[in-house]
Amino acid sequence: MNPLAVEAVGLMAPGLAGWSASQAVLTGQRPYVAEPMPATMATLLPANERRRVTATIKLALHVAQEAMAQAALTPDPAPSNGRGELSVRTVFASSGGDSEILDKICVALTQPDRPVSPTHFHQSVHNTPAGYWAIATGCMEPSLSLSAYDGSLVAGLREAAALAWTDQARVLLVVYDPPMPFPLAERRQIVAPFGVALLLNPAATASRLALLRLESGASEQAADRLEDEGLERLRAGNPAARGLPLLCAIARRAAGRVILSAGADVALRVEVEP
Repeated sequence: MNPLAVEAVGLMAPGLAGWSASQAVLTGQRPYVAEPMPATMATLLPANERRRVTATIKLALHVAQEAMAQAALTPDPAPSNGRGELSVRTVFASSGGDSEILDKICVALTQPDRPVSPTHFHQSVHNTPAGYWAIATGCMEPSLSLSAYDGSLVAGLREAAALAWTDQARVLLVVYDPPMPFPLAERRQIVAPFGVALLLNPAATASRLALLRLESGASEQAADRLEDEGLERLRAGNPAARGLPLLCAIARRAAGRVILSAGADVALRVEVEP
């Protein structure tokens, strides 16, 4: 299987405030504590856009921005329009998209005049974070937004890998899921917000964090679980956090195999080389 280098990681969840700050937890040096998550700010966006975006969009943009900054990739000058342009393909994945906006629209439709906000309607599509990322960075490269319910992280990883190998270009994978508001939470419970971004490169760069090889697993293979009870609750309770075993393997900088859940009766084997 073709190798794929992980050049940078962005991470945000309660108790996991950034890739560097989370190393001690991911490597098992200290137990996971679900500390309050710091506010995520879509600082790349113009002020007028920043005021209108939701917590879900801010979460996705925050981890994406962290990964790009970690790799020292910033928008190139664009003298023609005065804005920066970033040249990296993107894949955005979420099991349910922006449930906050979905809830607001559903509530509005129960009112006599059905007063759906134009801004909420605009933000209801699944590729809204990708659109705001393009606005923020001036990026004109191909972008894909997808959902595969509980297998969204693995689906996004597969898609990003295929795009990177086909185009022989860097791909930024952004996976995110926020908790759902009541009453949606009664049918679909997500325990805490979680966002992760992986900057992937088909070239095995010297500065990489790890080298990955993906291989579809057999249906009887169970996904890896985590020894830390708090981290395991987070992994099991948020589809975007299904990749925590892979993040732990990358943080430990040790060779090994990780099995990720791709949904019902499907698994993905990932060989990790430091």
